[in-house]
Amino acid sequence: MVSKQILEDIANSSAIRAMFVEGKALEAQVGAEHVYDFSLGNPCTPVPDAYTHALEEILASEDSLSLHGYMDNTGYPQVREAVAESLNRRFGTRFDAGNIIMTVGAAGAINVILKVLFDPGDELIVFAPYFTEYRNYCGNWRGVLSVVQPDYETFLPDFADFERKISPRTKAVMINNPVNPSGVLYSEQTIEKIAALLNKKQQEYGHEIYIISDEPYRELVFDGKTTPFLTKYYQNTFVTYSFSKSLSIPGDRIGYLVVSSEMADFETVFAGLAIANRITGFINAPALMQKAVARCLEERTDVEFYDKNRRFIYQALTRMGYSCVKPEGTFYLFVQSPEPEEQKFIEAAKKHHIILVNGTTFACPGYVRLAYCVPLERLERSLPAFEALAQEYGLRPQA
Repeated sequence: MVSKQILEDIANSSAIRAMFVEGKALEAQVGAEHVYDFSLGNPCTPVPDAYTHALEEILASEDSLSLHGYMDNTGYPQVREAVAESLNRRFGTRFDAGNIIMTVGAAGAINVILKVLFDPGDELIVFAPYFTEYRNYCGNWRGVLSVVQPDYETFLPDFADFERKISPRTKAVMINNPVNPSGVLYSEQTIEKIAALLNKKQQEYGHEIYIISDEPYRELVFDGKTTPFLTKYYQNTFVTYSFSKSLSIPGDRIGYLVVSSEMADFETVFAGLAIANRITGFINAPALMQKAVARCLEERTDVEFYDKNRRFIYQALTRMGYSCVKPEGTFYLFVQSPEPEEQKFIEAAKKHHIILVNGTTFACPGYVRLAYCVPLERLERSLPAFEALAQEYGLRPQA
């Protein structure tokens, strides 16, 4: 008999993937060109040539046995040093290889951190709307998820609710910046406010409360904005990163985690992370991908492509009368449902062959997520369907 935990996980399986499957089934019925699938956050910009060339050069020049063999569980020292130097140049930090662990993407990094921190019953605070898999990652280590409601005017955290939710069992707070699914970017002021409250609560409860800053969309920000680097604002900080979005390589499963030297019990924590990277089953991050990304730390996918899509779909939908959160980063648009039960709106959208993801998945009922990481042509083709849907709900076009 399978575990109760996995039965819960099956029951709460990702609505994102479910909608993706429904989209594929609909394509089989009516043809892909007649389906407007915005369910999955799968990058669609080309992988930078530098990454492809790095893979080719490494395979051609390095001994195959050593290239594909084991290394330290934390990753190749020269790769970790390269990551540290890149972060230092960009953010004015003072890291070295001893602050970096190469991981199987950001998801692997988060699970490694939670393995080190959590005893059963410890609490992980997340800010709604939050990436749905955080609940599963927390459950993997028998943690308890505590959800902070947003300020629906700004989609920043409701700080009164945040303070209420911090308890003696709070072990960590998850920050996703910029946010999947809303596209909101937490500013320096917001980060400072979060840090000040946690410092206050650490003193009150007499134990560390950690920040886990999940930053797979760090490079996908618009309008000249930048993502604050959290170790500069709060000592007990982990940063997790994935190259999935910045290099368009989600299937290669490569990322890293950063642990600040200023963290309490830093040496013990780092030793625990190295062991956790092994015993959670990862062993180490993929060897070839480690060496390839080390040569591409300054490379970026085509951010302007996503920005063009962002401006196009935001302006088009708001003109039709839809209410949308204007994204400052990521490649998602969070749209308010014209009716309180957003699942009914999603079912109505499917009749027009539009595939969206419900906001309840992200702990924000009444909203839907649209992933605009698709060819611009799909966005253009979808507009008559969105217009018909808007008319169905009596939305008023803006002048």
